[in-house]
Amino acid sequence: MKLKVAVQMDHVATINPRGDSTFAMMLEAQARGHDLLHYTPDTLALQGNVVSALVQPITVTDASKGEHFVLGEAHRMDLSTQDVILMRQDPPFDMNYITLTHLLERLHPKTLVVNPPSAVRNAPEKILVTDFPELMPPTLVTRDRDMIHAFRKEHTNIIVKPLYGNGGAGVFFLQEGDHNLASLLELFEQNYREPFMVQKYLPDVRKGDKRIIIIDGEAVAGLNRIPAEGEARSNMHVGGRPEFIELTARDREICAAIAPALKERDMIFVGIDVIGDYLTEINVTSPTGIREIKRFGGPDIAVLIWDAIEKRRA
Repeated sequence: MKLKVAVQMDHVATINPRGDSTFAMMLEAQARGHDLLHYTPDTLALQGNVVSALVQPITVTDASKGEHFVLGEAHRMDLSTQDVILMRQDPPFDMNYITLTHLLERLHPKTLVVNPPSAVRNAPEKILVTDFPELMPPTLVTRDRDMIHAFRKEHTNIIVKPLYGNGGAGVFFLQEGDHNLASLLELFEQNYREPFMVQKYLPDVRKGDKRIIIIDGEAVAGLNRIPAEGEARSNMHVGGRPEFIELTARDREICAAIAPALKERDMIFVGIDVIGDYLTEINVTSPTGIREIKRFGGPDIAVLIWDAIEKRRA
C-alpha cells in the first residue's frame, strides 16, 4: 500500500532528529514507500470548501541536525488529495491550535487525520484525564483563590500548573510553609484566562514520571523520566533522565481503564503520564518519547503507528 502523506508540523529544520517522534514517524513512512509532504501550520488556508497548505516534498535521513532532511519546491495543494495527514505541531493548546483542528476536521475522515481533529479539540491532555478521577491524585481545576487555598491547606505540598501548558512550562511545586502561593496566583491570573490545575504533590515523582505509549488502545511500552537534582519537573528538555522500563500491573490497569475512551475517539497515538500509582495526563496532541524508547531497547513504535494507520486506510 502506497499512501500520500502530509505532515503538519513545526518546521523540520527546528527539530532535534535524535529525539523527535514526528521524525521517527516520517522515517518509517518513507521506508514503507509512502509519498511525504511537509508543511507548517501557518500556511493552512480555507477558501470556499478547499483546505490547502503550502507543501514541500521531503526526504528524511537518520542523521545529525542540519543533515536530516531535504525539501523540494513549495507549492500550494488541496489537502483533500492526501490519504493521511499527521497533525504533529507542538502545543500550546490555544485558540490557534483549536482553529487548526476546525480546518482539518473538514478533511477527516476521507483524508485520515491522526489523531482525529475533533477528538483532539474536545479532549486536550489535562481535560480528558479528569474523566478518570479515580485514577488521578487529588486535583482541583479552578481560578477561585479560596478553593485553591483550601486545597493547599488540606494537601500541604501541591503542584500548580496552567491548564493548557506543555513541556513542563509554568509548572510550580509549592511546599508546606512556602509563602509564594498568593504571588503565584497573581502571576497566573495575569497570564492565563483559563482555570488553573492544582494537584497534590506526589513524592513518587523522585523515582520518575513514566510516559507510557498507547497505540490503538493498547499499551506498548514505557519510558521513565527521572527529574534532575533540585528540579520538580521530569521533562527531558529540562534535564529529566530517561530510562526504559517494563510496565507494572498498575500501569496496565490504568491503560486498560482508559482504553475504551481512547478507542471511542479513534485515538491512534497517545502518551499517558503516570507517577507512582496515579495517572496525571493523557497526551493526545503530539505525544513524544518513541525514539528514546527504541534507543533504550524497546519496540519501534513508529512501526506500530503505521500498522494502525495502514489498517484504517485499507
